Amino acid sequence: MMNYTGIIIGAAVFLSIGICHPITIKLEYHFGRKGWWVFLVAGLLSTAASLLIENYIGSTILGAFAFSCFWGIGEVVKQEKRVLKGWFPENPKRHEYYEQKRKELNI
Repeated sequence: MMNYTGIIIGAAVFLSIGICHPITIKLEYHFGRKGWWVFLVAGLLSTAASLLIENYIGSTILGAFAFSCFWGIGEVVKQEKRVLKGWFPENPKRHEYYEQKRKELNI
């Protein structure tokens, strides 16, 4: 009999990374660096849930998702740098903020 556990967990990790990437972009666009706490809260809640769930696969998937969220905290900061370099569109409502940051960083 085949064991699908690894494939299920691998697919879930792939999806969690795929979900976190566009959320990082949207979060930075709308809230800037200040949105990092969303990933922190999601990561902490997922960590707690992972510890409380008895199902091995579910616990593993939630743990992996938690660490994808923790990784997202750093990605929000990096995303701002990508926007400052012009690699991603900036929110026009926050144009003055970006201009000030470009002056500070000599970009």
